[in-house]
Amino acid sequence: MGSNLIGTPLNMSSRFIRTGLACALAAGLLGAIAGCSGSSASSSSAPPQGAPAAQVSVVTVQPQNQPVTTELSGRTRARLSAEIRPQVGGIVQQRLFEEGALVKAGQVLYQLDPATYKAAYASAQASVAKAESTVNAAKVTARRNAELAKIEAVSQQTSEDSQATLQQAEADLGVARAALDTARINLGFTRITAPIAGRIEASTVTPGALVTASQTTALTTVQQLDPIHVDVTQSTTELLRLQRELAAGTLKSGGERGQRGERGEASVKLLLEDGTAYAHAGRLQFSSVTVSESTGAVTLRILVPNPERTLLPGMYVRAVLEEGVAEQALLVPQQGVTRTASGDASALVVTADNKVEKRALRVSRAVGNRWQVTEGLKAGERVIVEGSLRVKPGDTVKPVAADATTVAAAAAAPAAH
Repeated sequence: MGSNLIGTPLNMSSRFIRTGLACALAAGLLGAIAGCSGSSASSSSAPPQGAPAAQVSVVTVQPQNQPVTTELSGRTRARLSAEIRPQVGGIVQQRLFEEGALVKAGQVLYQLDPATYKAAYASAQASVAKAESTVNAAKVTARRNAELAKIEAVSQQTSEDSQATLQQAEADLGVARAALDTARINLGFTRITAPIAGRIEASTVTPGALVTASQTTALTTVQQLDPIHVDVTQSTTELLRLQRELAAGTLKSGGERGQRGERGEASVKLLLEDGTAYAHAGRLQFSSVTVSESTGAVTLRILVPNPERTLLPGMYVRAVLEEGVAEQALLVPQQGVTRTASGDASALVVTADNKVEKRALRVSRAVGNRWQVTEGLKAGERVIVEGSLRVKPGDTVKPVAADATTVAAAAAAPAAH
């Protein structure tokens, strides 16, 4: 009895100890397995060591003397233009030109009915003959009376009256001759001629039409097209900027200028309305000295050769003017420059240790498909033009020189769309 009471608790304790050891052993085993799984998971999420650097295309910025051009829009104007109007009234008998043809100065364009003007001319001729005979008779009388007055055969009053009659006759002769000249001029006006050489436009009248002197409607127009004028406008803002850059020395004058600094006859290239280049270069003749109050711009006039008559009055063209030369300018392809919503420009630059660095830039103008950078870059630095989306500032990259053809094609791609 006693032995059973004592032995029972001992056996229970042994069982409890064995059970606890087994549980501890199982827990340790599970922990070991869990530890292995955790280390495996952590090792799989870590980035691979020794990954290759991203390859980017770069352009090395080099200073160069860059011509600074401005593209301005304008219209062509005939160098000389004459509206043909009759100077006398009458019926149009003939039209003596072919519409759209070239005419010479002095060429007869219209013939008016000259009958009444021939009659007026003949009457004026008769008046002149009559006045001449009156003058001859008055001369004879005045001479005779002057001789008789010397011997007191006639009174002095008679001699003086005869002299006055002669002067009156001579004055009448002058009036008659002036009337004859007028009649001759009016008769000549019945032949309407071209005052200048050029291309003639369509006629507004046909034979049989009645025209009047100095009428408001022109019979036709003659325009001289070779050479031809191109009038373009430039804003005063651009004009002031150009003057400041020239004064500061950042821009050197590219053309001849007068003693007062006005524009000289610089060469100008033209672009036609369809974007093609015009074959002949023009010369900038002058810029106006008055600013338009409505547009705030000044007018520049360009003289352009037009031997093929490609340019017609009223055509829209764009003129490319060389304003000067930017010395040691830094030019960056446009695809290498990005802008924020506020317009701030920046670029990704590859440093000497091939690290990517973001630079804030200041650009002044577009030169073709490149930006002229005035602040933020130095000569010899490398700007990323391709692959910038795959890298960020601080990354190590593998820079390769960008192909000039590829850069030009990439810059032209957005314009093509």
